[in-house]
Amino acid sequence: MSSAPHYDAVIIGAGMSGLATAVRLGMYGKKVLILERHNAPAGLNSFYARGTRKYDVGLHALTNWVPEGTKGTPLVKILRQLRIKREELDLCPQVGSRVVMGGYTLRLDNDFAHLLEDVARQFPHQADAFRALDAWIGQLDEAALQEHGGSARALLEEKISDPVLRDLLLLPTCFYGSALEDDIEVSQFAIMWRSLFREGFARPFIGVRQVVRVLLDRCREHGVERRMKCGVQRLTVQGDRVSALLLDDGTEVTADQVYSSAGAVETARLRSDVVPTTRAADIGNLGYAETITTYNLNAFQQFGWHDTIVFFCDSERFHYRSPTDLVDGRSGVICLPNNYQYGAGRALDEGWLRVTALANHDAWCALPEADYQAQKNAWWAKLQAIAKAHLPAIPAGVPHAEPTSIDMFTPRTVRKFTGHLNGAIYGAKVKQRDGRTDLTNLYLIGTDQGFLGVTGAMLSGISMANLHGLKG
Repeated sequence: MSSAPHYDAVIIGAGMSGLATAVRLGMYGKKVLILERHNAPAGLNSFYARGTRKYDVGLHALTNWVPEGTKGTPLVKILRQLRIKREELDLCPQVGSRVVMGGYTLRLDNDFAHLLEDVARQFPHQADAFRALDAWIGQLDEAALQEHGGSARALLEEKISDPVLRDLLLLPTCFYGSALEDDIEVSQFAIMWRSLFREGFARPFIGVRQVVRVLLDRCREHGVERRMKCGVQRLTVQGDRVSALLLDDGTEVTADQVYSSAGAVETARLRSDVVPTTRAADIGNLGYAETITTYNLNAFQQFGWHDTIVFFCDSERFHYRSPTDLVDGRSGVICLPNNYQYGAGRALDEGWLRVTALANHDAWCALPEADYQAQKNAWWAKLQAIAKAHLPAIPAGVPHAEPTSIDMFTPRTVRKFTGHLNGAIYGAKVKQRDGRTDLTNLYLIGTDQGFLGVTGAMLSGISMANLHGLKG
């Protein structure tokens, strides 16, 4: 008989989905262990420190924000199922965001009526078609665990005749939720439609750390065991089950159930019964680079930058694919975390500018270290210039208008700290919405289950815990 410690559930990865899974199972008395290879929780939505400065690396916004008292939404479900009080997340709604392309602007400001107005004013011949598309999407259960399938680009071509409007709708939904090049799967598009258009954006005052704190508090309350700097080397497979997990420190644990947020391909490659190169064709192709720049707060407040998020495309058509160059600066996302409604007397300590664009994993990883650092500096400057073209010009004479710090991550960084092959933030091309694998006690959570972002990751953990760990 094995002397390895045994658990009801072992969870691979202390990201948002892993923590939510653990909390949900722990609430019902399950003996749960979380294994995390790195020294910080939160996975793709983590944070890091340089000196006293804390950088969020994933959270632009917590989506699906709705006013207090709204019923039946993903945010409300998360709060109820994890027994989190709304005030614990300290959510502050956005000031206002926009999508810009080809001289057109659509507002995304937590009020769907404004988006309707913008479509009707700028695309009057498309207003009825847009409303019909919204109604069609509204009848889908976007959180259903059955696959909807299909191409959102094909759906838009069927229902919206104007190609620019189609691209304006694809631009934010792809950047915030698609693992597919030049497209997004219909059910994921429906999730993004609700998350970005129908509901909206908010941010905890201190950023992602607030969400992590709350989830870790709940883990402690329910006796969840967590081992940091301890990943999984191998999943030992016997018959149709994972019989044991070999950890990085050489020890073993066993579990009735294993939930993995490592990614579908990455999880498959941990198995003892497969070759190391299994499922190569399923690996996602889409990597991202992001610059993070800070400014003196007094200077930043004079810049006149009032957007929360800007989704931009500077080319005639929206292209969403791995670039041939290191970075594709033709489209991307500009995020200004200062521009949330934090309330009287509250403001961030510095001004923040984050710029995200598609990037080529293989090209970044092929660079010698000196060239890698040089290209990071070069692309930091290029992305700042691109972003500033979409923001009001900084008034002349503003003192301390130069950055107080700069940083940048690339697909190489993402792969190093998350283990995602190709640095693909949105994971594999095909999702497994019910979380099942061909092994009876191994389940996927998080990115490759298919609910993305901070809200989606927590919802993924809850849904998979309910379906596989608590049902019946």
